[in-house]
Amino acid sequence: MTRRKQDYICLQNFLKFYGLVQTGGESKVVIQEGLVKVNQEVETRRGRKLYPGDEVTYQGKTFMVKDVH
Repeated sequence: MTRRKQDYICLQNFLKFYGLVQTGGESKVVIQEGLVKVNQEVETRRGRKLYPGDEVTYQGKTFMVKDVH
């Protein structure tokens, strides 16, 4: 049996990967302070799994989660 690649990305990693924050510590702070929305709802869990089609809003800009492989 072959394993499938991960089909999600964690919120804190999404913010870092796309350059919306500089460090993991910054990612933790902005998420826990309620400054990030996922699908138009405030999200305070750093480990929130994001799947293709989810929308992340930060600093007034919305980003669509696309292929996460």
